[in-house]
Amino acid sequence: MSGAPHPQHGPEELCTAGTELYERALREGRLSRVEAEPAPCLLAFGLLQPAIADLDRLEPVPAAVALQELLRTSAERIADERRRETRLARAFEPLLRAGADPTAAVGETPDIRVHSGPDRINSAISHAMADASAELLTIQPHVAHTTLPLERRALSLDRDQALLDRGGRIRTLYQHTLRHAPTVHSRYELLRGDAQARTLNEVTERLIVVDRGIAFIPANKDRTLALEIRVPALVDYFVTVFDRFWHLATPLYPRTPQQPSVGGITPRQRAIATLLIEGHTDAAIAERLGMNIRTARLHIAKLAATLGSDSRAQLGYLIARSGMVDREP
Repeated sequence: MSGAPHPQHGPEELCTAGTELYERALREGRLSRVEAEPAPCLLAFGLLQPAIADLDRLEPVPAAVALQELLRTSAERIADERRRETRLARAFEPLLRAGADPTAAVGETPDIRVHSGPDRINSAISHAMADASAELLTIQPHVAHTTLPLERRALSLDRDQALLDRGGRIRTLYQHTLRHAPTVHSRYELLRGDAQARTLNEVTERLIVVDRGIAFIPANKDRTLALEIRVPALVDYFVTVFDRFWHLATPLYPRTPQQPSVGGITPRQRAIATLLIEGHTDAAIAERLGMNIRTARLHIAKLAATLGSDSRAQLGYLIARSGMVDREP
């Protein structure tokens, strides 16, 4: 009798033919060897056994008995693996000692760690903040269509206030698109202490620096992974980048008067004009400035109307000729 070969599988993944024949054997009390041929796994796993009186007849082993036998076999395999692990550990023990750094302290925190998932990332930041006493530097780019859960927002506010209560200070850089966000303003109205915020048209990815000794940055695009960095040279570099941006940014809190437009061109439109003459598309401009594409196109249309432009090419020429991108904001 020819047919497809029986698929390889374990008892925990009993094939359809085996399941049906075993159930039938349990109901009827027997199967002939010919009837059992489609499922040789039943004999291999000890679910069927030859009858003493007739070796051509197969009788089912009760399911409870078969299960216990299979579990015992599985336990023996696990014990074998445990013994193998022990032998591996003993074999590698002298090699691990040979490669160990004699100057490293036991339990020392790694210079760079990867944290996975919002909860673990948030926990790592909270742990670093718990020991902070001097300063928190953060860059918070605008992310469209995302909101921070209320409980996490409250936790962030509490740990920031704890730092301020210990005499520390907080400096935060936001993207310009968040200047009028109610949650940003309400946050600083709730904090008591030296908390300052400024905004820029374009900022880097998210950055958190605690006491100029620990930095956190995203490790992937969707920010589900984060790097905790304790390498002094890297943290110093991040602080330098932050300080450069900070001196270029516009104060948000404490509040300052809104910058006036120059020649009918707002600072926001001037930033868009700079990117336009660099040849960026509407989508790229919107992404870099943290706004949606409809808002970007609305600003571009206002620029065109102000300068009297009839085309994209003419708009770039008129922007360059006007000198608006060379003016101080």
